[in-house]
Amino acid sequence: MFLDEVHIFVKAGDGGWGCISFRREKYVPRGGPNGGDGGNGGSVLIRSSSHWATLAHLYSRHHVKAGRAEHGRGSNQSGASGDDAVIEVPLGTVIRDFDSGELLADLVAAGDEAVVAHGGRGGRGNQHFATPTRQAPRFAEPGTPGEERHIRLELKLLADVGLVGLPNAGKSTLLARISAARPKIAEYPFTTLEPHLGVVSRDGGARSLVFADIPGLIEGAHAGAGLGHRFLRHIERCRVLLHLVDLAGDEPVGRQVEVLRQELALHDPALAERTSMLVGTKADAISDPVRRHELEHLATEMGVPWAVISAVSGEGIEGMLNIVFTLAGNG
Repeated sequence: MFLDEVHIFVKAGDGGWGCISFRREKYVPRGGPNGGDGGNGGSVLIRSSSHWATLAHLYSRHHVKAGRAEHGRGSNQSGASGDDAVIEVPLGTVIRDFDSGELLADLVAAGDEAVVAHGGRGGRGNQHFATPTRQAPRFAEPGTPGEERHIRLELKLLADVGLVGLPNAGKSTLLARISAARPKIAEYPFTTLEPHLGVVSRDGGARSLVFADIPGLIEGAHAGAGLGHRFLRHIERCRVLLHLVDLAGDEPVGRQVEVLRQELALHDPALAERTSMLVGTKADAISDPVRRHELEHLATEMGVPWAVISAVSGEGIEGMLNIVFTLAGNG
């Protein structure tokens, strides 16, 4: 199951209370206060790990609590601190406060950590409050409560190149052609129901790029139409976007590109300025050769590179990859 968003209520451990105690030992007069300190409550941490690919393992984990601290004891014994609670997430996970939407952390590298709820501080025992004029304090500090909050975890896939296009533009077929990924391929729209990643290597693995295929976009995707709105976040980290245009279909070339650019810009204006390339697909099935010229003319107007390919026959694939590796700075 591909799960890229979960909500979790986190509660850090409460701090232990300081102890009120006095030393009572035979033959030792005026023993004085010896109440120990309470321990500190455990914190809730979120750590990124390459062991996970989605957030599915957190699907039923709605509450996470860290350990509560022990109270202080007599004989100046401090209470044990509570255990931290660690939540492991995949690389690329964004942490937000559920109520305010505030960005708390963006965990990109393996081992990155963020504390989302700090444990409460332990209270001081009465040993700390003895003074020359107050030699037998009969009070101590209470521990402070641990933080609690409702958080939202969002996964944004880490990919170098994003494949975007209308439904049935050939994204999945292209990914299957150039990588070992095996996304579902069929003749009907919205065959792709979840993002797929594929690694494309060159020069015996010396150079490689990660390609991301997301479900097809339609007009209004940014506002919830179709499926693409759920997955647009997964191309936010991509350095290069390939706009796949179906040259064998009936939809005008210019209209396809217009819809794609519009939906990307409405989702995140920065995506409209991202390095991009126009890729005409299904070259083996083009019935009107004019559509090739329309793509070239449009790319020239936009000032972006272009290519015409066939993921079935392999036409133009190598030339396209050469351009992509150059655009991604891995050429």
